[in-house]
Amino acid sequence: MHKPLKSALLFGLTLALAWTLAARRGWPGADTSAISVFEGEGLERSHVMEVLSYLTDVYGPRLTNSPSLREAARYAEKTLSSWGLENVHEEPWGPFGRGWSSELVEANEIAPGHFPLIAYPKAWTPGTNGPVTADAVFAKIEKEEDFETYRGKLKGKFVLTAPLRAVEAHFDPQAHRFTDQELADRSQIPSNPPALDKAARDRLIAQREFNRKLQDYLTTEGAAAWLEPSPHDGGTLTVMDGGGSRDPKAPLVLPRVVVAVEQYGRILRTLEKNIRVTLELNLANKFYDDDLNSFNIVAEIRGTDKADEVVMLGAHFDSWASGTGATDNAAGSAVMMEAMRILKTSGEPMRRTVRLALWTGEEEGLLGSRAYVKEHFGDRQTMQLKPDHAKLSAYFNIDNGTGKARGIYLQGDEAARPIFEKWMEPFKGMGMTTLSARGTGGTDHLSFDEVGLPGFQFIQDPLEYETRTHHTNMDVYERLQEADLKQLAVIAASFVYMTANADQQIPRKPLPKPGS
Repeated sequence: MHKPLKSALLFGLTLALAWTLAARRGWPGADTSAISVFEGEGLERSHVMEVLSYLTDVYGPRLTNSPSLREAARYAEKTLSSWGLENVHEEPWGPFGRGWSSELVEANEIAPGHFPLIAYPKAWTPGTNGPVTADAVFAKIEKEEDFETYRGKLKGKFVLTAPLRAVEAHFDPQAHRFTDQELADRSQIPSNPPALDKAARDRLIAQREFNRKLQDYLTTEGAAAWLEPSPHDGGTLTVMDGGGSRDPKAPLVLPRVVVAVEQYGRILRTLEKNIRVTLELNLANKFYDDDLNSFNIVAEIRGTDKADEVVMLGAHFDSWASGTGATDNAAGSAVMMEAMRILKTSGEPMRRTVRLALWTGEEEGLLGSRAYVKEHFGDRQTMQLKPDHAKLSAYFNIDNGTGKARGIYLQGDEAARPIFEKWMEPFKGMGMTTLSARGTGGTDHLSFDEVGLPGFQFIQDPLEYETRTHHTNMDVYERLQEADLKQLAVIAASFVYMTANADQQIPRKPLPKPGS
């Protein structure tokens, strides 16, 4: 039989069997009475924007192990405790490495013109130890052989290595909601999933390795700083990765600074005219080595007759350092906190214990959630499982920005489809209509999925997430959408509530192979 046809038939049979088994188990429909209570609490008396203002305006950004993250955590724990949640605590994991914060950024061109630069330092890079005035130079370094060309010529200079790039006009709107057709497309498994482009992956790995060598070279040459253009334009700067090491024993590298692409282009075009460009830069960056471990924030609502079983919900609490981490991911953290408040305040009893987890280290590779899963449920490398693995019904995650819920990614767990279809019915008027057969990557529900636990992420309207806010200096409170977040909190609370009160746990996929 032709392989694609055989795969399609097998998928169809598996889907039909999953639906039949779930139907036989008699899963109940949505509890509309409880949902009505949740809507009254979550839509009319919401605390979500108040929490978000504290997490962003007062404490943001929240880079893992930074002082601002620890202060935000203390606020979240105090708030959760004030709502009557139980067992509110920090659960350490690590080591993660040193903390870092940016305390001062002053950047200007002072000749031939005089104008301020929109600029942000990369995390875990040092400051300048006071104002530094120096010439900017363009060094066309594209391969290691180019190092010799500039040997001894870059000391004390602000070095630009990226070539000019065109900045295109934007004809499409930055904000976008899913259309009915886009949701329908998202609900299907692609008929021919794109093959992994090994060549592209190898090129990416090679580029990262070259950038590391270039950073070491510029540091050794004594350059004053390395200036890089932002991938975004229009005053939006993407500053997402760390430029230095989190290891306190690692040698310091040179300061690395991301500059608005339009200003980077102005400097570079001036240099191309053989006109001298002088910049002044003053960066005060700090490292924190007193505690190299990080932590997750945990809180619970104790269950009744099935209290030894657990339903979890969560979001990552950390952010990058240029904005205040609003849509990525104070939004998810505040919504899940609000979902817990709704559940607690409503007084609706829940059979299973409901546990909130706010993760750190997500931006550096799902570190906090993976540490938690390994400690409590199982090791993804060996697939040696712990007793609590059998007691978790499901984990629900939010990490797609500020948009309202439009559905759920099933992450390949087709047996959950008929259950969620029933539970989704009351929310179709709110725009939640879609169950996606596919999975979605890049965030903390994967830590659960990797050890065979049901881990789900809500489908959200993208709004400005990829176009403007994700890992940028524009990830701030003003980009949050209050009505969307209230809807999302009510839906999260409702799905957690129905999972907690069901007779059975959410069906599971077969266990993955070790290390998969």
